[in-house]
Amino acid sequence: MKIKVCGMRESQNVAELLELQPDFMGMIFYPKSSRFVTEPEKIVPLVHKTNTKLVGVFVNEPIESVEQKVKDLQLDYVQLHGNETVEYAQQVKALGVGIIRAISVANAEDFDAISREYERLADYLLFDYKCASYGGSGTKFDWSLLNRYQLNVPFLLSGGISINDAEACKQITHPMFVGVDLNSQFEIAPAIKDIDALKAFFSRL
Repeated sequence: MKIKVCGMRESQNVAELLELQPDFMGMIFYPKSSRFVTEPEKIVPLVHKTNTKLVGVFVNEPIESVEQKVKDLQLDYVQLHGNETVEYAQQVKALGVGIIRAISVANAEDFDAISREYERLADYLLFDYKCASYGGSGTKFDWSLLNRYQLNVPFLLSGGISINDAEACKQITHPMFVGVDLNSQFEIAPAIKDIDALKAFFSRL
């Protein structure tokens, strides 16, 4: 099972995380987020020395800004976490990076509304709890709703996953479920992860 740890910012914390060898590490480039990364150049070289894939998380960002970040930081994936259109995703795809498309979920209709265009555009979908803000709610949606998902795109599960959810994650049988996205429930403070808690979760999973 793939593990993505998101909202990283501090060099020492990143270095400790990378020793656990997560599949993906996310940096948030949304200024309104409490996990907004201001000096990514300090942590990017640490990631590039490992096999962990580097993800830039953007919310309704001008495509020119995303393009510059992809180029300067050598991002492996761009995560679209706002109201970006399919056409916007096509522009990101043309930058030569992988795409993780976040989908906010509150009910079954949210799965029915996912554009089938993402079967050719997205490498992964990421299902998160629908709230007033763009992510970071620390809340789960009803995981039984995953049965409504029918697209042929693998997905990561996000939203309030904690150290106590490892067993429940292992019980999910959807054929497109490939991993989890971890963030707020493993934090000591915004953007500062509890490495011991993450290590315990990795082991349980």
